[in-house]
Amino acid sequence: MAVRRKLDRVGLKVSMEQWRGLSPSDRLAIWHLPSASREECDVLETFVGEAVERQSGSRPAALSAEQRAMADPPDKPPAEVVERARENGVGMGPYEWSRLDDDERYALVKLAGNSNAKEFFPAALKEIVGKRQP
Repeated sequence: MAVRRKLDRVGLKVSMEQWRGLSPSDRLAIWHLPSASREECDVLETFVGEAVERQSGSRPAALSAEQRAMADPPDKPPAEVVERARENGVGMGPYEWSRLDDDERYALVKLAGNSNAKEFFPAALKEIVGKRQP
């Protein structure tokens, strides 16, 4: 999920086929390259685009501005996350949301909003919220 978040932040959709075509060293570099500042994102975007094109012959697809924004989750829980959590017997109000770090928030937002990944939401919720309980 950390790499997926970075790719979302720089606005690239790397397909599973493209990802598998990358060398282990390219994957490791993507994981380790920073993406906090605009300059870092520009470098990462260039690196990923060139690596994917070199291996697969095509560049990764671009994400919309809305999809890019999901890389930095909001301060309040999105309605879709609240609803999915409720369906799984977990309250996800502002207090509970504030106790999660940005990676945990990102994972829940990503899984709650992705129709292909909704089946993974309950397990992620249990793992993330479960570790917060005494």
